[in-house]
Amino acid sequence: MAIHISDNASLQIKEMMQDEETENPRLRFGVKGGGCTGLSYVMGFDSEVNEELDKTFDINGIPVVMNNQDLAIVEGTTIDFKQNMMGGGFTIDNPNAIANCGCGSSFKTATNAGSPDENC
Repeated sequence: MAIHISDNASLQIKEMMQDEETENPRLRFGVKGGGCTGLSYVMGFDSEVNEELDKTFDINGIPVVMNNQDLAIVEGTTIDFKQNMMGGGFTIDNPNAIANCGCGSSFKTATNAGSPDENC
């Protein structure tokens, strides 16, 4: 399986899916160019699947869609949800990342550095 979703993150995602107004929402996870380090994670809900470009998974009862090009970059990644006194949020642990930005949502890998945003 390409990615792992912790039990805490699964509960949060399922809760958020119930509030989605689109029909048949799926969690879309991947990367895009940009961010302080060159690549940024993308996570949201999507009802569209492109059979030629996307791969679909069922992870902990959550339908997940990922672009085929992103699979190698995020292989082995764990998505978690942490709650603390200041609130909560998703965390992403990508074993392929060789450098991360302080914000935690920007990274680069040995083979994919992307193009950093100048505004970071």
